[in-house]
Amino acid sequence: MTHYALLDLVPVVEGGSVGQALANAADLAAHAEELGFTRYWVAEHHGMRGIASAATSVVVAHLAAATKTIRVGAGGIMLPNHAPLAIAEQFGTLDALFPGRIDLGLGRAPGSDQRVARAMRRTLETDANAFPQDVLELQSYFADDGQTGIVATPGAGANPEMWILGSSLFGAQLAAAFGLPYAFASHFAPDALDQALAIYRRDFRPSARLAKPYAMAGFNVFAADTDAEAELLASSQQQAFVSLRTGNPRQLPPPVAGYRESLGIHGAAILDQVLSCSATGSPATVRAKLDAFVARTGVDEVLMTSAIFDHAARKHSLSIAAAAMGQIGTRERRAA
Repeated sequence: MTHYALLDLVPVVEGGSVGQALANAADLAAHAEELGFTRYWVAEHHGMRGIASAATSVVVAHLAAATKTIRVGAGGIMLPNHAPLAIAEQFGTLDALFPGRIDLGLGRAPGSDQRVARAMRRTLETDANAFPQDVLELQSYFADDGQTGIVATPGAGANPEMWILGSSLFGAQLAAAFGLPYAFASHFAPDALDQALAIYRRDFRPSARLAKPYAMAGFNVFAADTDAEAELLASSQQQAFVSLRTGNPRQLPPPVAGYRESLGIHGAAILDQVLSCSATGSPATVRAKLDAFVARTGVDEVLMTSAIFDHAARKHSLSIAAAAMGQIGTRERRAA
């Protein structure tokens, strides 16, 4: 059965506040738990007025406290921004507070521009091997194997579920070599999805953490009772994405009817290509597109994401998506 998870960037809507965004995230996490989502991730982004998850480990604790059983974690921590020891201590603390429920997804991008990256860390490592070395160092702290000469407290003996994230072939190769689960960011960078999954599965080496490949891929979902209503809801994220790509990141704007068409043929085509891993529409439309994505990729888990301006509409969208995945799972069980 294909599982389903949620990636939340904790959007700050126009006219809203960080406090309200965090309260909405806690409410959404509890809702996702009721709907059968496997995990709820937040991502590290800095210097963006519309994203409230920069202090990612703090937000993870907030969400875990608001839920009971769903796995909660980072999708991900941008490891170049941090000393591995600090992440070991943070996620060791989370694992102690919420044992068996914490995920630690690791990415090698800074999650911001170079100016913000410099502010995050005293020096920027340009060595291509730095990220793999940092992952190994982090694993060493959790294993408490003595290789670093330092005992991470908390951290030593902790067991968060570690993932490698990526939007290129590098992450697939690293996840395969280290025997870790892999998540591909196809919700905004779909071009290398099929090749990355093929490399990961072909080159996977079993590890103490994982016996066989386990892959997840990002997928945007904007679901509503009708196709037209869903198209309207999706326009908020479309506007935010265009603003980001043109160097003017903003808070999540309210939906605008006809926004995609206003971009012209060329602009709309670019938007459609970048957001090609998406389902926007009624329950039947969303189910069909999710089913096609699962059939195409064979992923073990779909990582859904959706930035919708209205919180109630966002919860309703998740309910429709979860019902669709339940129907897909029923078909998979019958086929087996």
